[in-house]
Amino acid sequence: MAMNLARRILLADADAFYVSVARLVDPEGAGKALLLIVGGSAERRGVVTSASYEARRYGVHSAMPMARAIRLCPKATVVPVPWEACADKSRQIKTVLEQFTPAVEQASSDEFYLDMTGTAGLYRNEPLAGTARRMRAAVWEAAGLSVSIGGGTSCLVAKLAAGVAKPLPGTTGDGVQIVEPGAEGEFLRRFTLADLPLVGPKFQERLRRLGLRTVDDVLRHDRRTLVAWLGDREGTWLWERVRGIDDAGVEPARAAKSISRDATFAADLEGDAALERQLLALADRASADLREAGLLARTVTVKIRDADFTTRQARRTLPEPVSSDRAVYAVARELLAKLRAARRVPARLLGVALSQFLRDDAGGQLSLLSPEPTASHSPPLPPRPHAGASDRRATRAVRTRRRGAGANPRAVNRGSGRGV
Repeated sequence: MAMNLARRILLADADAFYVSVARLVDPEGAGKALLLIVGGSAERRGVVTSASYEARRYGVHSAMPMARAIRLCPKATVVPVPWEACADKSRQIKTVLEQFTPAVEQASSDEFYLDMTGTAGLYRNEPLAGTARRMRAAVWEAAGLSVSIGGGTSCLVAKLAAGVAKPLPGTTGDGVQIVEPGAEGEFLRRFTLADLPLVGPKFQERLRRLGLRTVDDVLRHDRRTLVAWLGDREGTWLWERVRGIDDAGVEPARAAKSISRDATFAADLEGDAALERQLLALADRASADLREAGLLARTVTVKIRDADFTTRQARRTLPEPVSSDRAVYAVARELLAKLRAARRVPARLLGVALSQFLRDDAGGQLSLLSPEPTASHSPPLPPRPHAGASDRRATRAVRTRRRGAGANPRAVNRGSGRGV
């Protein structure tokens, strides 16, 4: 008998993750609020991180300014994100899923890809849907959270299937949706092109001008026609995706791509001194996250969003990696000065990101060598940008105080725009 070599990929997606965790943390408050919004403070220009399904009926959605969300749903209870509890629950979910397969990739705090290829024999040829239901039950028992699981022969199909599986009001989702091998094309016909991961607004508009709005619209055309319209790379990519073809695999050891911290100000900041104070705090938090992960970074990026919502950024790649607050801030201050010299207007947001990581196997800070040449108008770096023993002692003291104060967990970007 021929062996079925089709890939078996699952995506476990926690249902209303931040809302669910907030309710677990505060059962007497958030736990009893039917209309619940989780996110930042409206007074501090916060945004919505998540909302209960009942609040979403009022038009509330993630990334919406909190002030607007409250106007849409004035009776909602608003609570901050319980970051520490979310990190803990995320770890619990992953630990449960790893009991079913070691090939688990965490795409975000609440999304986990699993490669179940070749495991059918381990589960006595149990249907994949049956295994997925046992996973759901195990996560619920261990973490008290509900997950929806989608499955298919690719990460793309698994992601779309997980969305269909969601037990949302007014839908038939029951928590599990498996697309059998060979059924990908028919399954995808229900979606618009906007539903496909990585088909953003600009690409959608380009496709609309060609009369392409749904997956079915694209399936009417052969690859040659799509390539003639869109070019070889994008035409081939679209031809494959509407058929569920996606060669991306599950990467269990996938590393963080960047560590970032940003702040949106309650009132626009105009003075350089005020912005530098904010920058120092952000650099401290980002570099602390970096050291906590045992990493060094070679690239520092500063992002600023002006009062008119113009977003600008500048980055610099260093000759040697760094991790100390002093070194990160020195480079970040130079980048901020460049951005401010180019356009000096009030700012509503400031951010620092670290990337191009190396593992800090030595456990200490490498020195920062002579800076690369900079434009003549850029201010020089402050002296001693590297971290010596005194810096490390200070860093340890700051980290001890931060832990005692219950600081927010690190903000790590793991490239969650995953799925294709």
